Amino acid sequence: MKATGKVSIAILIFISLISIFAPFLSGYDPDRIDLDSMKEPPNSRHLFGTDNKGRDIFSRILYGGRISIGIAVTAALLSMGIGLVIGLCSGYFGGKVDIAIMALVDLILSFPALLLAIGISVIFPPGIYTVMIAIAAVGWAPFARLIRGYILTLRGDLFIEAEKALGNSDLRILFVHLMPQCFPLLLVMIGLKLGGYLLTEASLSFLGLGAQPPTATWGSMISANRAYISSAPWMVIFPGLMIAVTVLCFNIAGDSLKDRYGYPLRFS
Repeated sequence: MKATGKVSIAILIFISLISIFAPFLSGYDPDRIDLDSMKEPPNSRHLFGTDNKGRDIFSRILYGGRISIGIAVTAALLSMGIGLVIGLCSGYFGGKVDIAIMALVDLILSFPALLLAIGISVIFPPGIYTVMIAIAAVGWAPFARLIRGYILTLRGDLFIEAEKALGNSDLRILFVHLMPQCFPLLLVMIGLKLGGYLLTEASLSFLGLGAQPPTATWGSMISANRAYISSAPWMVIFPGLMIAVTVLCFNIAGDSLKDRYGYPLRFS
């Protein structure tokens, strides 16, 4: 793996760890309102300053990272699981099953992902689980198409015929022999998609469709403080910087994984 990929993964681990251990690293309650400390610039007491309600921005960024990154990772795992199962079935069984599934995949991919996620989020009450569902409902289609294409290349291999000759069921062939070979592809795909999922979560939170106040996420912090970007820019710069750095690291790590596992393992 390239050095840039290793550095990006190290940064992502660092951001994840400080978010997980936020209660031990932040000296303030992220939701505590202190009207005597409103809109303080970064200083020795408040490392990233305070917002318009006197809440410590550093603490809110740490706690918000748990939700923002957690939603992105959970949505990626849900998308991967759904897409893996559907892609396996589509590529292996072929015929009408494949045609029906690919028609659904093409339908989903024909819409802009963010707009479709917004539409799904509007249907359900706003909140963390709604964002996860919306991202996963949109995100499984690329996984399914990728896995389906790879399974099509394996379907005619001799080991499939050998497994059938031994009397193994289709389910055993799918989930015991074919599914493990998809893991390198899935690892690369998740690495490439996580940055986009984090941006989608931030966008939905910015629009008020994600976690509701006073719960902090990076996107909601930008939305709540955007009116003060001229008078108190630190209120928007720091959460925006966290989004930018995290997404950049996800993308670099994904590209590094692609370079390393660009050619998936074949059955041997």
